[in-house]
Amino acid sequence: MSDVMQSDQFKSIDVPNRFALAPMTRTSAEPAGTPNSLMADHYEGYAKGGFGLVITEGTYTDNKASQGYANQPGIINDAQISGWKTIVDRVHAAGSKIVVQLMHAGAQFQANRHTDQPQGPSDVVPKGAPLGFYGDQEAWKTPSAMTDADIQTAIDGFAQSAANAKAAGFDGIEIHGANGYLLNQFLSTHFNKREDRYGGPLENRLRLVTEVVSAVRRAVGEDYPVGIRLSQGTVTDPDHQLPEGEAGFRKIVEAVRDAGADFVHTTDGDVNRQNFTAGSESLASVAATVDGIELIINGNIDETNYQDLANQFPGTLLAVGKKALANPDFVQRLKDGKEIADIDFAMLQPKATISNELAWRKQNAA
Repeated sequence: MSDVMQSDQFKSIDVPNRFALAPMTRTSAEPAGTPNSLMADHYEGYAKGGFGLVITEGTYTDNKASQGYANQPGIINDAQISGWKTIVDRVHAAGSKIVVQLMHAGAQFQANRHTDQPQGPSDVVPKGAPLGFYGDQEAWKTPSAMTDADIQTAIDGFAQSAANAKAAGFDGIEIHGANGYLLNQFLSTHFNKREDRYGGPLENRLRLVTEVVSAVRRAVGEDYPVGIRLSQGTVTDPDHQLPEGEAGFRKIVEAVRDAGADFVHTTDGDVNRQNFTAGSESLASVAATVDGIELIINGNIDETNYQDLANQFPGTLLAVGKKALANPDFVQRLKDGKEIADIDFAMLQPKATISNELAWRKQNAA
């Protein structure tokens, strides 16, 4: 049996247990993107609740087109770096480790204080509708197809933000390559209609992903943990699949490893969902077969299945989302044998902010 409650070394991060807080957008920073005391309380609460590793929400990486939501935090200037340092220090003091997730929204863009024009690999809008709990936008804007200069700006933003995160004291970097944001869009045949070296066959659609991983690696040095979150689906199109199937996803994992990634973080509706056009494995099980790279898994992990998943994927970190949001002390509750609540999505209404969550908790505690 694999004991998830024992300390472990994940790359060079000594984690007190194998539970990670999954990244969740909370749109609760200051309007200028500066992390604040409310966010510090929020992340410290998960550390005190027993999570060995805290992964932050997606954090924007430049003052051009990377921001995707109003009140999304950034890590591009001194004030934002200082705000994150306070959070890092409080999470460390509570006994946990913390990595920042770096994100460029691309076409999946609902608000940006720097520009009104989203960018993407091509002028293709996301499927579905914008997420109402992150903003009031009723329809996606049509993105402009990124030029070579736009692409270089995005790469430089990831790299500089990674260096900023290291300066703020984070224990590592997670690049957001999942859920329909920019890097996932370049991998996607829905979004990516390019006919240049960034479009067409998978090796071309992979190019920006590996260029970002390589640039981040150069920015932080060889010994600093760097990983990437990967999915096929998006937040508004969860069933999107790579035409290259299981073999294509293995190629992606191998490519990011070779570019300098220490870990991949797979996310799907369920860890073991079989969701390939060709092949019978899950994202997690494919990634687990690739040598030389560590793994975080995410997808419907709860109190009923965590031990089975820990046994199935030994040495892997288990990233918990919805159950963590419902129970910030999820890990401690497991240790103590206490009841674990299901999520009530009313806590995310009318917007998925920390303030609305706290108001819901106060009302329901009365």
